[in-house]
Amino acid sequence: METIGLIGGMSFESSAVYYRLVNEMVRDRKGGLASAELILHSVNFEEIVALQKAGAWDMAARRLADVALRLQIAGAGCILICTNTMHLIADEVAKKISVPLIHIIDETAKSLHAGGRKRPLLLATRYTMEHGFYSDRMKNLGLDIMVPDAGDRTTVHDIIFNELCAGKVLDSSRDKLMAVISRAIDNGADSIILGCTEICLILDPDHLPLPGFDTTAIHARAAVDFALGADEIAEEEAA
Repeated sequence: METIGLIGGMSFESSAVYYRLVNEMVRDRKGGLASAELILHSVNFEEIVALQKAGAWDMAARRLADVALRLQIAGAGCILICTNTMHLIADEVAKKISVPLIHIIDETAKSLHAGGRKRPLLLATRYTMEHGFYSDRMKNLGLDIMVPDAGDRTTVHDIIFNELCAGKVLDSSRDKLMAVISRAIDNGADSIILGCTEICLILDPDHLPLPGFDTTAIHARAAVDFALGADEIAEEEAA
Protein backbone atom coordinates (compact mmCIF):
# COMPACT_ATOMS: atom_id res chain seq x y z
CA MET A 1 0.00 0.00 0.00
CA GLU A 2 1.34 3.42 -0.95
CA THR A 3 1.36 6.11 1.74
CA ILE A 4 -1.02 9.01 1.05
CA GLY A 5 0.15 12.52 1.93
CA LEU A 6 -2.62 14.97 2.87
CA ILE A 7 -2.14 18.74 3.07
CA GLY A 8 -5.02 19.59 5.39
CA GLY A 9 -6.33 22.23 7.73
CA MET A 10 -8.13 24.22 5.02
CA SER A 11 -10.38 23.84 6.94
CA PHE A 12 -9.84 21.12 9.52
CA GLU A 13 -13.58 20.42 9.28
CA SER A 14 -13.16 18.97 5.79
CA SER A 15 -9.76 17.43 6.58
CA ALA A 16 -11.51 15.26 9.15
CA VAL A 17 -13.88 14.12 6.39
CA TYR A 18 -10.92 13.24 4.17
CA TYR A 19 -9.34 11.18 6.94
CA ARG A 20 -12.56 9.29 7.60
CA LEU A 21 -13.38 8.69 3.94
CA VAL A 22 -9.91 7.45 2.98
CA ASN A 23 -9.85 4.99 5.86
CA GLU A 24 -13.41 3.81 5.27
CA MET A 25 -12.67 3.22 1.60
CA VAL A 26 -9.54 1.22 2.38
CA ARG A 27 -11.42 -0.88 4.93
CA ASP A 28 -14.26 -1.52 2.48
CA ARG A 29 -11.82 -2.68 -0.20
CA LYS A 30 -9.36 -4.64 1.94
CA GLY A 31 -11.73 -5.93 4.62
CA GLY A 32 -11.19 -6.66 8.29
CA LEU A 33 -9.49 -3.90 10.25
CA ALA A 34 -7.58 -2.51 7.28
CA SER A 35 -6.91 1.23 7.27
CA ALA A 36 -4.86 3.61 5.17
CA GLU A 37 -1.17 4.38 5.36
CA LEU A 38 -1.29 8.17 5.39
CA ILE A 39 0.45 11.27 6.67
CA LEU A 40 -1.56 14.42 7.41
CA HIS A 41 0.12 17.81 7.68
CA SER A 42 -2.50 20.28 8.89
CA VAL A 43 -1.69 23.96 8.38
CA ASN A 44 -3.02 26.98 10.28
CA PHE A 45 -6.00 28.01 8.15
CA GLU A 46 -6.01 31.55 9.57
CA GLU A 47 -2.62 32.15 7.92
CA ILE A 48 -3.79 30.71 4.60
CA VAL A 49 -6.99 32.79 4.62
CA ALA A 50 -4.91 35.94 5.21
CA LEU A 51 -2.84 35.11 2.11
CA GLN A 52 -6.01 34.47 0.10
CA LYS A 53 -7.53 37.80 1.12
CA ALA A 54 -4.30 39.61 0.27
CA GLY A 55 -4.06 37.90 -3.11
CA ALA A 56 -0.62 36.61 -2.07
CA TRP A 57 -0.92 33.40 -4.03
CA ASP A 58 2.84 33.19 -4.63
CA MET A 59 3.44 33.08 -0.88
CA ALA A 60 0.66 30.53 -0.46
CA ALA A 61 2.26 28.40 -3.17
CA ARG A 62 5.63 28.47 -1.40
CA ARG A 63 3.96 27.53 1.90
CA LEU A 64 2.09 24.54 0.50
CA ALA A 65 5.02 23.44 -1.65
CA ASP A 66 7.15 23.28 1.48
CA VAL A 67 4.51 21.13 3.17
CA ALA A 68 4.23 18.87 0.13
CA LEU A 69 7.99 18.33 0.06
CA ARG A 70 7.99 17.50 3.77
CA LEU A 71 5.30 14.90 3.18
CA GLN A 72 7.29 13.39 0.32
CA ILE A 73 10.43 13.22 2.47
CA ALA A 74 8.37 11.56 5.20
CA GLY A 75 7.42 8.80 2.77
CA ALA A 76 4.24 9.90 0.99
CA GLY A 77 3.83 8.29 -2.43
CA CYS A 78 1.26 10.85 -3.56
CA ILE A 79 0.10 14.27 -2.38
CA LEU A 80 -3.40 15.73 -2.03
CA ILE A 81 -4.20 19.38 -1.35
CA CYS A 82 -7.39 18.89 0.67
CA THR A 83 -9.22 21.95 -0.63
CA ASN A 84 -10.49 23.12 -4.01
CA THR A 85 -9.50 26.76 -3.65
CA MET A 86 -5.80 26.10 -3.11
CA HIS A 87 -5.66 24.19 -6.38
CA LEU A 88 -5.26 27.67 -7.80
CA ILE A 89 -1.56 27.11 -7.00
CA ALA A 90 -1.51 23.32 -7.44
CA ASP A 91 0.75 23.42 -10.50
CA GLU A 92 3.37 25.39 -8.55
CA VAL A 93 3.22 22.87 -5.71
CA ALA A 94 3.48 19.92 -8.10
CA LYS A 95 6.71 21.32 -9.56
CA LYS A 96 8.42 21.09 -6.17
CA ILE A 97 7.83 17.36 -5.65
CA SER A 98 8.66 14.21 -7.57
CA VAL A 99 5.64 12.15 -6.50
CA PRO A 100 2.19 12.59 -8.10
CA LEU A 101 -0.06 15.41 -6.96
CA ILE A 102 -3.60 14.08 -7.35
CA HIS A 103 -5.54 17.03 -8.78
CA ILE A 104 -9.09 17.53 -7.49
CA ILE A 105 -10.32 19.26 -10.66
CA ASP A 106 -9.04 16.52 -12.96
CA GLU A 107 -10.60 13.79 -10.83
CA THR A 108 -13.92 15.65 -10.66
CA ALA A 109 -13.91 16.06 -14.44
CA LYS A 110 -13.43 12.30 -14.84
CA SER A 111 -16.49 11.69 -12.63
CA LEU A 112 -18.59 14.21 -14.56
CA HIS A 113 -17.67 12.60 -17.88
CA ALA A 114 -18.44 9.15 -16.48
CA GLY A 115 -21.86 10.47 -15.47
CA GLY A 116 -22.51 11.97 -18.91
CA ARG A 117 -22.65 15.53 -17.57
CA LYS A 118 -21.57 18.60 -19.54
CA ARG A 119 -22.95 21.73 -17.79
CA PRO A 120 -22.46 21.51 -14.03
CA LEU A 121 -23.18 24.26 -11.51
CA LEU A 122 -20.14 25.00 -9.37
CA LEU A 123 -20.79 25.76 -5.69
CA ALA A 124 -17.54 26.91 -4.11
CA THR A 125 -15.65 29.78 -2.53
CA ARG A 126 -15.53 33.10 -4.32
CA TYR A 127 -11.89 32.40 -5.28
CA THR A 128 -12.82 29.10 -6.94
CA MET A 129 -15.89 30.49 -8.67
CA GLU A 130 -14.35 33.76 -9.87
CA HIS A 131 -10.70 33.01 -10.63
CA GLY A 132 -10.21 31.34 -13.97
CA PHE A 133 -8.17 28.37 -12.75
CA TYR A 134 -11.21 26.13 -12.17
CA SER A 135 -13.41 26.95 -15.13
CA ASP A 136 -10.45 27.12 -17.53
CA ARG A 137 -9.13 23.73 -16.51
CA MET A 138 -12.61 22.23 -16.75
CA LYS A 139 -13.09 23.81 -20.19
CA ASN A 140 -9.84 22.22 -21.34
CA LEU A 141 -11.26 18.92 -20.11
CA GLY A 142 -14.43 19.36 -22.17
CA LEU A 143 -16.80 20.76 -19.54
CA ASP A 144 -18.75 24.03 -19.46
CA ILE A 145 -18.92 25.22 -15.85
CA MET A 146 -21.82 27.36 -14.66
CA VAL A 147 -21.39 29.65 -11.65
CA PRO A 148 -24.10 31.47 -9.69
CA ASP A 149 -24.71 35.18 -10.20
CA ALA A 150 -22.86 37.74 -8.07
CA GLY A 151 -25.38 37.79 -5.23
CA ASP A 152 -25.56 34.02 -5.03
CA ARG A 153 -21.76 33.75 -5.15
CA THR A 154 -21.59 35.97 -2.08
CA THR A 155 -24.17 33.81 -0.32
CA VAL A 156 -22.30 30.59 -1.05
CA HIS A 157 -18.91 32.06 -0.11
CA ASP A 158 -20.21 33.43 3.19
CA ILE A 159 -21.86 30.14 4.13
CA ILE A 160 -18.57 28.34 3.55
CA PHE A 161 -16.27 30.70 5.45
CA ASN A 162 -18.55 32.06 8.17
CA GLU A 163 -20.37 28.82 8.96
CA LEU A 164 -19.07 25.53 7.54
CA CYS A 165 -15.39 26.24 8.20
CA ALA A 166 -16.39 27.19 11.74
CA GLY A 167 -18.34 23.96 12.30
CA LYS A 168 -21.79 25.51 11.88
CA VAL A 169 -24.36 23.67 9.75
CA LEU A 170 -27.61 25.63 9.54
CA ASP A 171 -30.88 24.51 7.97
CA SER A 172 -31.55 28.08 6.85
CA SER A 173 -28.30 28.09 4.88
CA ARG A 174 -29.14 24.74 3.31
CA ASP A 175 -32.37 26.33 2.10
CA LYS A 176 -30.39 29.20 0.58
CA LEU A 177 -28.12 26.79 -1.27
CA MET A 178 -31.10 24.85 -2.58
CA ALA A 179 -32.54 28.11 -3.90
CA VAL A 180 -29.26 28.79 -5.72
CA ILE A 181 -29.47 25.32 -7.25
CA SER A 182 -33.08 25.90 -8.30
CA ARG A 183 -32.11 29.05 -10.19
CA ALA A 184 -29.27 27.19 -11.91
CA ILE A 185 -31.66 24.47 -13.05
CA ASP A 186 -33.78 27.16 -14.68
CA ASN A 187 -30.65 28.31 -16.52
CA GLY A 188 -29.73 24.88 -17.85
CA ALA A 189 -27.47 23.24 -15.29
CA ASP A 190 -27.37 19.44 -15.62
CA SER A 191 -25.49 18.62 -12.42
CA ILE A 192 -24.04 20.10 -9.23
CA ILE A 193 -20.37 20.21 -8.24
CA LEU A 194 -19.90 20.47 -4.47
CA GLY A 195 -16.76 22.42 -5.29
CA CYS A 196 -15.68 23.25 -1.78
CA THR A 197 -14.57 20.42 0.47
CA GLU A 198 -16.85 21.67 3.26
CA ILE A 199 -20.09 21.72 1.24
CA CYS A 200 -20.59 17.99 1.80
CA LEU A 201 -21.21 18.92 5.44
CA ILE A 202 -24.45 20.67 4.48
CA LEU A 203 -25.54 19.13 1.14
CA ASP A 204 -25.89 15.42 0.41
CA PRO A 205 -24.97 14.83 -3.24
CA ASP A 206 -27.41 11.93 -3.39
CA HIS A 207 -30.36 14.10 -2.33
CA LEU A 208 -30.24 16.98 -4.78
CA PRO A 209 -32.62 17.78 -7.67
CA LEU A 210 -29.72 17.12 -10.09
CA PRO A 211 -26.86 14.59 -9.90
CA GLY A 212 -24.38 15.78 -7.31
CA PHE A 213 -20.59 15.39 -7.46
CA ASP A 214 -18.88 15.69 -4.08
CA THR A 215 -15.29 16.73 -4.72
CA THR A 216 -14.17 15.62 -1.26
CA ALA A 217 -15.32 12.04 -1.82
CA ILE A 218 -14.05 12.02 -5.41
CA HIS A 219 -10.61 13.22 -4.32
CA ALA A 220 -10.41 10.74 -1.45
CA ARG A 221 -11.40 7.87 -3.75
CA ALA A 222 -8.68 8.82 -6.24
CA ALA A 223 -6.11 8.72 -3.44
CA VAL A 224 -7.25 5.26 -2.38
CA ASP A 225 -7.19 4.05 -5.99
CA PHE A 226 -3.58 5.20 -6.22
CA ALA A 227 -2.56 3.80 -2.85
CA LEU A 228 -4.06 0.37 -3.43
CA GLY A 229 -3.45 0.09 -7.16
CA ALA A 230 -0.20 -1.88 -7.12
CA ASP A 231 -1.32 -3.96 -4.17
CA GLU A 232 -4.59 -4.99 -5.84
CA ILE A 233 -2.84 -5.78 -9.13
CA ALA A 234 -0.42 -8.04 -7.24
CA GLU A 235 -3.32 -9.81 -5.54
CA GLU A 236 -5.05 -10.38 -8.90
CA GLU A 237 -1.88 -11.79 -10.41
CA ALA A 238 -1.35 -14.08 -7.42
CA ALA A 239 -4.91 -15.37 -7.72
